[in-house]
Amino acid sequence: MPEILHGPGLFGLILLVMPFSLVLLLGLASLVGYQLGESLISRLVQLTCVVGLLAGLGMLAWMLTEGTRYVPLELGHWVEIPHFHFSLKFIFDPLSIPFMLLSFALCGVIGAFTTNYLHREPGFNRFFFCFSLFLLGMVMTSLAGTIETLFAGWELVGVSSALLVAFFQERASPVRNGLHVWTVYRISDAALLIAAVAMHHLRGEGDFAGLLGAGPWPAGHANVTHTQALVVGLLLLVAVAGKSALVPFSGWLPRAMEGPTPSSAIYYGALSVHLGAFLLLRVSPLLDVSVWLSAAVVVLGLLTAIVAALSCRAQTDIKSALSYASLTQVGLIVAEIGLGLRYLPLIHIIGHACLRTLQFLRASSVLHDYRTLENAMGVRPVARDTVGQLLTPGLKSWLYRLAIERGYFDAFLKDYIATPCLRLFTWCDSLERRWTDMLSGTPSRESDALPPSAGSLEDLS
Repeated sequence: MPEILHGPGLFGLILLVMPFSLVLLLGLASLVGYQLGESLISRLVQLTCVVGLLAGLGMLAWMLTEGTRYVPLELGHWVEIPHFHFSLKFIFDPLSIPFMLLSFALCGVIGAFTTNYLHREPGFNRFFFCFSLFLLGMVMTSLAGTIETLFAGWELVGVSSALLVAFFQERASPVRNGLHVWTVYRISDAALLIAAVAMHHLRGEGDFAGLLGAGPWPAGHANVTHTQALVVGLLLLVAVAGKSALVPFSGWLPRAMEGPTPSSAIYYGALSVHLGAFLLLRVSPLLDVSVWLSAAVVVLGLLTAIVAALSCRAQTDIKSALSYASLTQVGLIVAEIGLGLRYLPLIHIIGHACLRTLQFLRASSVLHDYRTLENAMGVRPVARDTVGQLLTPGLKSWLYRLAIERGYFDAFLKDYIATPCLRLFTWCDSLERRWTDMLSGTPSRESDALPPSAGSLEDLS
């Protein structure tokens, strides 16, 4: 342990300890019922982001000075059983460093904006606790050197996302939509968990270096066969599609706009929506092994971009329009990764995340800007529909219905994924209650029982 406290190890520990300490402090304060002041919370968040950003820049400067592109930080094996071990490992390379710096920088901007945006909001402390979970999850995911470490960060991002979608819990709609988002995330996380099990089965460990080859990204070479790469890659692709709202999981994206604007900006405009593309970049050596996997990634990315571009043009509120505009770019980024590009998608992610953050934060004032523009021009600006002139009325009508219904993916998710899963879990719960009732000889408490009609998301909300 003492050698970790010198050189790059010290920078790495600071990067991990700062967001973890913020979660611990805000969580304990909420747990004991102590209300921290808004100014104190704001300063703690800004301190965490600034110190984390400086530590990240220090790590980058050290790596450039030493001429190294790969720095591992191992914190030991947490579980060891014959032929398997689970370790906590973080890596600093040309992929993790930019994404980690982007996370600290944008979270600092969003934290400063939210201080005024949610001033005197009763849920101020609750928002920043979820926000700190998100920051910790992003840092862990960005720097993860093993699949289990990445899964832990992936889960923290998902939990905080669903909680912030349902932030305004006094209304039924945010709670219902938060539950819907969480249901889709469960499917995505299940696919990632199965992929992690498959990696352990293949290599006996979840270390990316063992599966994807040691060395700095993107120079690794996967030590798997074509079939193994295809199976593991398809599981990861399902996880990517669920987290980044790719087709056919795009239906939850407009529902996520129920949350506060700052969370919409950082999650669905900047960082969380790009986590899927980040995971694809991390496991890009798998794509080099399997042509079919690369083709599936390209097709999925292009299909998502087309559907999102159509849906964006038919939205009636600016946050949903921006979310689909963001999804259009994410689809293009995924397609770029499938085509074998590596640094271009990373640059695309960074530029797009910064642009969407600005657009989401200005969403509240954009209507005022349009009115000012109309008053200055004296007329309402109308965009020319050049493409529409080339289409027949019937085709235009069909495309409009497809766009206004958002590709019908929201209904697809509800009818064929969310509701069947909920009914399955409700049935499993009833079986468990019958078993425990038989063992205990007493019925389950009424407060614990689900309503008899619980079979859909609307019933639970």
